[in-house]
Amino acid sequence: MSRERRRGMIEPEHPKLSLSRQCALLGISRSSVYYQARRVDGEDLELMGLIDRQYLATPF
Repeated sequence: MSRERRRGMIEPEHPKLSLSRQCALLGISRSSVYYQARRVDGEDLELMGLIDRQYLATPF
């Protein structure tokens, strides 16, 4: 079973099983339940591209 499917099985408001216990039973980390991806803006992408190009030019 995929990790995404197991994450979908989590019930945050379950009356008897805590979130920690549900994660342990499903074999996923608790932090993956709370994680929300952050949008990257254009300036950050541009800087990451510059860093990548510099590293590829001079990796030492």
